[in-house]
Amino acid sequence: MSTPFNYKHLYYFWVVAKEGGISRAADKLDMAVQTVSAQVRELERALGYALLKPAGRGLVLTDAGLAAMQQADQIFQLGEDLPARVRDAVSTPSVRLAVGVCDGLPKLVVHRLMAPAMAEPNLRLLCHEGSLDDLLGDLALHRLDVVLSDRPAPANPNIKLYSHNLGSSTIGWYGTSAMRKLASKNFPQSLAQVPVLLPTAHTAVRDRIEQWFEQRAIRPRIVGEFADSALLKTFGASGMGVFPAAEWVHDDLLAHYAVTRLGTCEGVQEHFFAIGTEKKVQHPLVQRLLQPAL
Repeated sequence: MSTPFNYKHLYYFWVVAKEGGISRAADKLDMAVQTVSAQVRELERALGYALLKPAGRGLVLTDAGLAAMQQADQIFQLGEDLPARVRDAVSTPSVRLAVGVCDGLPKLVVHRLMAPAMAEPNLRLLCHEGSLDDLLGDLALHRLDVVLSDRPAPANPNIKLYSHNLGSSTIGWYGTSAMRKLASKNFPQSLAQVPVLLPTAHTAVRDRIEQWFEQRAIRPRIVGEFADSALLKTFGASGMGVFPAAEWVHDDLLAHYAVTRLGTCEGVQEHFFAIGTEKKVQHPLVQRLLQPAL
């Protein structure tokens, strides 16, 4: 079935919208203003809606134009990726794995979760970090093969997503030797007497830790909150305060940071998921990641 519009017209509109005016777009495209304007009018005629409207000396998007622009961004981003995909296909054979990593997931845990795929000798790994919503959008557009997260995918009526449980870890409290001396007596109530570092509220484990404090009537003195888990551990290792971390990577944590374990955050666990668009996963490396859960 033929498309109801010309993709060249869409491209000219896309440039006009990005440049903020037909004159600037014409300069960028090295075309006459009248030609660019005519191309945009052809697109509007094909779609049946005005996409641009005057605003001062320039143009702004209408509601219809905004919707068209969002789609055009996706279309031309895929187009920009095409040469690299073709080049990769004819170069040295490799197994490409594009992974989305939720920004709240601890980096040491990510490395541990990725270990089964790292044994692939011809691996070409692409890691993208971001919010879960943004990563799931890229997953839906097939820009990612899998998303690693600390929570399952939310229900979405527009796309079927499958959350594969990769396991969980108890949470422990860590700090420098000096912090351990201050907090070792009468633990965990002693955590009310030392500075505490926590992950920000966008992580799934933050609520569980706060509930743990409430259940034990501990009022922590929170001196730092970190969206990045590596920063949390770095500042903890500098002596700024004690911090929670997954005990699953205890050995790696002690090897990378000058910290020691104070005790367990009893009853609190951090969960790990691999989110994909297939119930029966086809990608061989994603299958390896899921092997413990299969």
